[in-house]
Amino acid sequence: MIGQKLNDAINEQMKWEMYSANLYIAMSAWAESEDLPGIASWFRVQVEEETFHFNKFFNFVAEAGGRVMMGAIEQPKNDYDSVLDSFKHSLAHEREVTRRINGLMDLALSGSEHAAAIFLQWFVTEQVEEESSFGAIVAKLERIGDDGNGLLMLDDELAARVFTPPTA
Repeated sequence: MIGQKLNDAINEQMKWEMYSANLYIAMSAWAESEDLPGIASWFRVQVEEETFHFNKFFNFVAEAGGRVMMGAIEQPKNDYDSVLDSFKHSLAHEREVTRRINGLMDLALSGSEHAAAIFLQWFVTEQVEEESSFGAIVAKLERIGDDGNGLLMLDDELAARVFTPPTA
């Protein structure tokens, strides 16, 4: 039911989702070392989202009669110059994820893999939310600048985030 080319591309995306989870774990650890527990918690919730994305891809490939194959996952960056730097890095990363998801969609459409295209639409929509979320935090951090009080207020705000698995 799933073509080999798309199966291979989704396997590559699954590897990327796990890299994303590792990246956000590293960012969480960095934020903890900077005494910013709310930001650290926010990134840990992002880890849960990336793992959820991985599992969605895994289940689709398995249900579509494909084969999941895992490759090596690159080590993420572990240190950042500032909170703004970490979120700018995250936004650039999410833009790359969007590019990759769009590539998967293009591949599904060009191969007339309609079930895959329907499945991938969820990720296309999800990436709009991901880029918006990271972009909004970058904008807040740019407004805050060097104001330590503003950073602490944002840290408190971001601590409230919880992971709620999306419904089907």
